[in-house]
Amino acid sequence: MLIVSDEWKKLYPEAHVGVLVMTGVSNPAAHSGLDREKKQLEEDLRTLFKDAGELKSQDTVKAYQSYYKRFKKTYHVLQQVQSVCFKGKSIPAGAALVEAMFMAELRNMLLTAGHDLGMVEPPLRLDASKGDETYVRMNGKEQILKAGDMFIADEKGVISSVIYGPDHRTRIRSSTTKVCFSVYAVPGVGEQAALQHLQGIEAYVRIFSPEARVEVQKVYGAY
Repeated sequence: MLIVSDEWKKLYPEAHVGVLVMTGVSNPAAHSGLDREKKQLEEDLRTLFKDAGELKSQDTVKAYQSYYKRFKKTYHVLQQVQSVCFKGKSIPAGAALVEAMFMAELRNMLLTAGHDLGMVEPPLRLDASKGDETYVRMNGKEQILKAGDMFIADEKGVISSVIYGPDHRTRIRSSTTKVCFSVYAVPGVGEQAALQHLQGIEAYVRIFSPEARVEVQKVYGAY
């Protein structure tokens, strides 16, 4: 499913990338069961983290902050969790597949991208950027990757990167029936954490797509 380049293995020997492929999924605009889980997640996060210092001291957060700092960026998932925990914000509503991914991302604080597998041209390749690769981001703007950033590409080009997120071409749509999620577990985030994150996404998806089939659930590393 995922070809891992030698360059990525050399630059990120302690990192992992997990892939979850599910078929036979639906993608409703809203789902009451998922809404209930979302409210519970908000309560759980607010109970778990009482202040920003406690949140930032989490090993997972520190690992991502360290990665992002190399590129003079801040970890946006941390900012999203802070909004829920300390600013009273609700988790934004969205189509169910995207919402399931985002909920797992907030719960585990692991960076994730989602794609309509029907729009992906296999094989997928995990690599580290040379700094000249370009793609069109979700906002419709062309982006040049930062040198050294992890990214995943298909036969047509880049579909996601750590720093700039997923692409527009393979975005999840209302009509999506085959979905591919990928989690970037940067150095300091273990293989088991990535696997459990994929399992968490699957559990959320099954709330609104109980008959969905898991085709791939695997974590890749430099081995």
